[in-house]
Amino acid sequence: MTVDLSKMSRSELVQLRADIEEAITVAETHEREEALKAAQEAAAKFGFELSELTGGVKSAATKKTKAAAKYKNPENPSETWSGRGRKPQWLHAALLKGLDLTDLEI
Repeated sequence: MTVDLSKMSRSELVQLRADIEEAITVAETHEREEALKAAQEAAAKFGFELSELTGGVKSAATKKTKAAAKYKNPENPSETWSGRGRKPQWLHAALLKGLDLTDLEI
């Protein structure tokens, strides 16, 4: 199937992109289900449940929990930092003003 993109309007191209993204999502879901079924069948062949072999993890896409906030911006308490990753700009600014990290603890 060949589509001449140069003859399509912008709105047609945008709709085509949306249709393609939806088709990709459907295909990924279908392939994921097939892979899970095949993995379950392979585990069952050896007398196991898939969860026994994966340590109870059913999906590699399980979400990690967000770390609890340990520090807050004294000027805007809604801005917090867990102490992990890069330091936010408000923290750098507070440290430059002479505040100590312990002053910013929650």
